[in-house]
Amino acid sequence: MAFNDRQEFILKKLRVSGEIEVDTLAREWNVTTQTVRRDLSELCDAGLAIRTHGGARRMIASSAIAYEDRRLVKTQAKSKVADAAAALIPNSASISLNIGTTTEMVAEALRLHEDLTVVSNNINIVPILRASRLKSLSLIGGDVRLSDGAIVGSDAVATISSYKVDFAIVGASSLDLDGSILDYDQREVSVARAILQNARKTILVADVSKFAVSAPFKISDAKHLDYIILDAPPPLSFQKSILGHNTTLIVAREENVKN
Repeated sequence: MAFNDRQEFILKKLRVSGEIEVDTLAREWNVTTQTVRRDLSELCDAGLAIRTHGGARRMIASSAIAYEDRRLVKTQAKSKVADAAAALIPNSASISLNIGTTTEMVAEALRLHEDLTVVSNNINIVPILRASRLKSLSLIGGDVRLSDGAIVGSDAVATISSYKVDFAIVGASSLDLDGSILDYDQREVSVARAILQNARKTILVADVSKFAVSAPFKISDAKHLDYIILDAPPPLSFQKSILGHNTTLIVAREENVKN
């Protein structure tokens, strides 16, 4: 869906205050409460907010949801995004993947590729790719974050910095309307930055529900990435942040937009 001005305003208010009321919005925008409720319903249907009595509230930050449970959230959207990412990767390429349930689905989508060289800080992709037709699979060294199987820390950053791969494929915990790509753990952010810096082409994979949550640490700006793959069109302000830059926005299974 394309977001209107009110909906973008609502998303910004939800990120700041966490909740919003129908009556207040109707007064501020001089529209009927039915119009506001329709705006909120569309945002809730897109997974960007949760309806409350008299308004809506921000989605629960994904860091508060157990990693195993996050695998069950937005699975269809993640699958669309993963298939679009896999379509960009040729056989015999080298790739790096960071931690995340969406990047794990990318690994699933790559199982029929041949002779890939895969480097990752995500121990969960080992059983996914073990029986595939890879050339090699390498886990970088470092401390294992027990909550999700991410390998993090200075050793992980140093190890990934010794590689130069064709494609970096990263997920993120939060997307900001200004184009910031964000995460909750500064250690993981350091690894994700190293993954991006040591690749010839960079790909972000995410679903648009990430616009509904906030995270404190920046991985990158969207305009510095080569590809951004989402399951639905992002807010207009996010699209504007990549205008004039060599970033391709791909809305999975819809027409691609080149900026």
